Amino acid sequence: MTKQEVEAAKSAEAERRDRESEVVLRPPVDIFEDAEGITLQLDMPGVAKDRLDIHADKTNLIIEGSAQIDMPQGMEALYAEVRSTVFRRSFALSGELEAEKIDASLKDGVLIVRVPRRAELRPRKIEVRTS
Repeated sequence: MTKQEVEAAKSAEAERRDRESEVVLRPPVDIFEDAEGITLQLDMPGVAKDRLDIHADKTNLIIEGSAQIDMPQGMEALYAEVRSTVFRRSFALSGELEAEKIDASLKDGVLIVRVPRRAELRPRKIEVRTS
């Protein structure tokens, strides 16, 4: 390994350790299923779109976000019920879902993630012909 590769590996390892040692909140989630797929609604107050990260592969969905709590200038919190502003949640995806077509929207601190079912597995209405 070159010196740059060694430094990059050390940096990545340090970042991983920092991430593991931080306190992470598990946002509450409601999960709904219909014929078209699955919808997840996660409460993530204070998380802006640019501080939200959603990753998916064929078997996992990982949602991470960090809230930004703004304090008025010249003030500091004496007591805080929320000690962490990092949200993280992961979900296992079944093979019947299309991870590459996941859609997400964020409004008023509620993240809505739509995971569609593969088209060939969706129920369909069959028309009956008469002769």
